[in-house]
Amino acid sequence: MLTPSSNTVLEPLTAAMLAGVAGVSAHFARFRVLEIALSDSALGQFDMEPMLAAADLLADAKVDVIVWNGTSAGWLGFDRDAALCEEITRRTGIAASTAVLALNEALGLLGAKTFGLVSPYTGDVQDRIIANYRTGGVDCVADRKLDISENYAFATVTEATVEAMCRDVAQARPDAIGVYCTNMRGAPVAAAVEAATGIPVLDTTATALWGALRRAGRDPSVVSGWGRLFGLSA
Repeated sequence: MLTPSSNTVLEPLTAAMLAGVAGVSAHFARFRVLEIALSDSALGQFDMEPMLAAADLLADAKVDVIVWNGTSAGWLGFDRDAALCEEITRRTGIAASTAVLALNEALGLLGAKTFGLVSPYTGDVQDRIIANYRTGGVDCVADRKLDISENYAFATVTEATVEAMCRDVAQARPDAIGVYCTNMRGAPVAAAVEAATGIPVLDTTATALWGALRRAGRDPSVVSGWGRLFGLSA
């Protein structure tokens, strides 16, 4: 997993999701990400070279798949993640995926044409994400955001807050709910929200792991108790 340097959520959550799963381990490399915004300096954090340098270090561990466990393609464009995966594989010979590309794949498997968006981001970032999905044929019918830009601060958002945001967007009856931030605790509330609303919840930390397992040739259903996502297969 390629990890934003100020993220404190995705590593323990990934470990928790894999607890009790035989034969699978997760490993992490960080590169600097401090702020989520549309300024030149904030966008520059996601230049490819620091990400590739981190991927090179992970390749030393002879991992089966390298995953960008972040959501920057949501506002930068999905093609950025596709290009990153291509370059990781070219440089390392290792299969690659991302949290966002996996989420988009899950939306496709669900046949989702609408979604509810939950994030901690500011309005301009949120609007960019919504526009990119609309261009891709998936309409956001409800969204909730917290107007936070400091990446570290996303981890201070409680599970109760995330669950309440998910339940709010569920009132619009989207085909799926996307919790769009790998430093926010969406995965732990996914099953409860799904049980209450009947709507699948796609948390990006969970989609990163789901996509990693699929790219590594493992059945994602080895992960249980974390929502309907891990039961999805082609």
